[in-house]
Amino acid sequence: MRHLSAHAALALGLLSLASVPPAVAQQDDHDHHAHEHDHHAHEHDHSHDHSHDHHDSDIYAGYFDDDQVEDRALSDWEGDWQSVYPYLQDGTLDDVFAHKAAQSDDKTAADYKQYYTTGYRTDVDRIVIEGDQVSFYGDDGKRTGEYTYDGHEILTYEAGNRGVRYIFERDGGSADAPRYIQFSDHAIYPTDADHYHLYWGDDHAALLDEVTNWPTYYPSHLDGDAIAREMMAH
Repeated sequence: MRHLSAHAALALGLLSLASVPPAVAQQDDHDHHAHEHDHHAHEHDHSHDHSHDHHDSDIYAGYFDDDQVEDRALSDWEGDWQSVYPYLQDGTLDDVFAHKAAQSDDKTAADYKQYYTTGYRTDVDRIVIEGDQVSFYGDDGKRTGEYTYDGHEILTYEAGNRGVRYIFERDGGSADAPRYIQFSDHAIYPTDADHYHLYWGDDHAALLDEVTNWPTYYPSHLDGDAIAREMMAH
C-alpha cells in the first residue's frame, strides 16, 4: 500500500473531482474525477455475476476496506477505445468545462480546460484490447503487447480516501510496447469498464506516483458530442 505526498494528494484530490463512475453520478452531484457520465452500453462476450453492490458510492469515492478489493482480468477492459484528448483540442468539450464552471464557486471554464489539458494529454489516440493483447495506436503507428496480470496496488491519499491501480506486465509482443500498464476506473472488483484512465511505461514505481496525467478512454463508437453530453449529464 502506497502513501502519496501532500502535493500528489492535492493533485489526486483534483483528479478525484474529475470523473465519477456513472453509478455514483446517478446518486449525487459530486464532480468526481471530472469525467462524470452516464454509463453507456459497452458490450462484451463475457459477463460478471457478483453479489457486490455496483452502486456503492463509498467505494467509488475511495472508501473501502482492503478485503473488499479483488483481482481483475484484462477482459474487464476489453474493447475498442478512443482518447478524449482530441475532443478537448478541437473544442468539443468546451461546453463541459463551461458546465463545470457554472457549478463551481472559484474555477472558470478556462481553469477546467487547463487542468484537463494536462490530464487528458496523450499521443495514443486509440487502444484495442482483445484477449491478452493490448494495441496502442498513435502517430508512430501500432504497437501490440501481450500482457499478464501483475496484481493491484492500493494508493492511500492524505485526504483519507484511496484508489486501486490494476497492473499488467508485458510478457510478449512488440518490444516497444509499454512494459507496464495500470488501469484506474474507480472499481475494486471485477466489472466491465465503461471508461478508464490508463498509465503506461517501463517504470512500475514511477507510474504509481503519476497523478497529473491520466489519459482517458471511452468506447470508440461514441462521437465527441455524445461523450460531452455524458460528461454533463451528471
